[in-house]
Amino acid sequence: MVHVLETGLEFIARENPNGKPSVRGYNIINGQLTSSSDGVTFESKNPALLADCLGEFPLSTRDDVHSALAAAHAAFTGWAATPAPTRGQIIGNMGRLLMEYKDDLVALETREIGKTLKESGGEIQEAIDTCLFFQSEGRRLYGQTVNSELPDKELFTYRRPLGVCGIINACNFPSAVPFWKMIPAIMCGNTCVWKSPQDAPLLSFALARIMHQAGLPNGVINLVHGKGSGAGQYLIDAVDEGLVNKISFTGSTEVGKMIGEVCGRNLVSCSLELGGKNPLVVMPSANLDNAVAGAYWGAFGTAGQRCTSLGNLIVHEKIYDEFMEKFMAKVKSTHIGDSSVHKDVLYGPMLSEKYAKDFMIGLDMAKSSGATQLWGRGEITTDNQPENFMGNAGDGVFMWPHVFADVTEDMKCFHEEIFGPAVTIVKAKDFDHALHLANASPYGLSSAIYTNDRLEAYRYKTGIKAGMTGINNSTTGAEAHLPFGGVKGSGNGTRESGIWVIEAYSYWHAVNDELSGKLQLAQMDVDEIEAVEAEVDWAQLA
Repeated sequence: MVHVLETGLEFIARENPNGKPSVRGYNIINGQLTSSSDGVTFESKNPALLADCLGEFPLSTRDDVHSALAAAHAAFTGWAATPAPTRGQIIGNMGRLLMEYKDDLVALETREIGKTLKESGGEIQEAIDTCLFFQSEGRRLYGQTVNSELPDKELFTYRRPLGVCGIINACNFPSAVPFWKMIPAIMCGNTCVWKSPQDAPLLSFALARIMHQAGLPNGVINLVHGKGSGAGQYLIDAVDEGLVNKISFTGSTEVGKMIGEVCGRNLVSCSLELGGKNPLVVMPSANLDNAVAGAYWGAFGTAGQRCTSLGNLIVHEKIYDEFMEKFMAKVKSTHIGDSSVHKDVLYGPMLSEKYAKDFMIGLDMAKSSGATQLWGRGEITTDNQPENFMGNAGDGVFMWPHVFADVTEDMKCFHEEIFGPAVTIVKAKDFDHALHLANASPYGLSSAIYTNDRLEAYRYKTGIKAGMTGINNSTTGAEAHLPFGGVKGSGNGTRESGIWVIEAYSYWHAVNDELSGKLQLAQMDVDEIEAVEAEVDWAQLA
């Protein structure tokens, strides 16, 4: 084993078509770089250029995950006892290092998951913002002093850490989301075992090394790589084994429900940030150009691979034709390609070949539902590519933008998420019908409305069942100091980001400090105060 800060990156002898290096990656357990216990590895590939292998990483075993958990447990007592302002200072150091390495991390994220450089830059900035926000929380991890009902007694409340947290995040936001989870977790004094996304192990490895460079003690954050069905499942199994005190998961609703069941039967806290079929309503009073821009970005930014991507576009019938003419013109002009090579592309490839296969299944579901396909022809190939595609289509896994119209509430595609560049369009008769449609899916993550009628905006934000709502803005977007999360099938009510997330990574501890030198029993030893009857002639006052 080698200490995480005592070695540079090791490179693998491999011919990559873009001339970029391939890296030997490791788990980081108790501050040490380790391979999998059985030596098995997997590769991380650039989805825009599949022949480009970023590196080989440990396919972690159950023993590897248990070693990481043991390291987290061993580090917990010392880290929890570390003064919160000191923990905050280390987190602040992380933010400053992220700033220093931002350009390199942006290029790495774009290479590993295919996001545009602009989007990768925004995501790394979100991780920076999270660190800087929570650095200050180290001096504000407040409890309260509460007045007692008895004399010579003080009552206090404190926030205490939960223990060892299992962290599992998806690869569509491989830098912002793990920081959303782990920064407040360690701020509260917890330790973590982080299962990196299978399709973003190199970025995760780089981020974990930066965390240690910031002064994080060994064992506070432990990184293991592997598949969801492997290392991820081993981490969930550890809940049943009494080795995990908290699970934080971002991913599909199906997997989230399974995790919730495991945590529930063990009375273990879990944070579940799941899928969405996010509605965006366009009303006649809206600025149509603004609404088109918001709907277009919501549907196709990040190739539609956000949990907050636009799902059901709900357009008032009075403006439907005018809106659709403008919207379709924009869709047909979409520039697609590898952002690291070509400028001004809206989106790049799918996150990986697996996501591409799942997206094609989603397209088949929309077609079989009976929706009318207005645009899109599946996977982009050399023989099947839109006019504004940039590059060699055969190099990666790119998809057309897809638009399905004439969607109704009884169709399967109205209710199910299609994770990729596709939008389903529904026509609304009036505001009440639009609000009904917006609430009719089983999800409740993000939502939006475009209207310049203040009453409509008010009725929408008070009537929608969603964790987040944009007014004259898209369904996407988050800031480090606002709560992020959903309701219904989109989550279990916990939130990420802002001061609200502290509730998810700490528990309240009430302390009763008796100063009287004798036993005083609350409720039983409290002197009764008798009310005095007022001598008032109420009849005269009447």
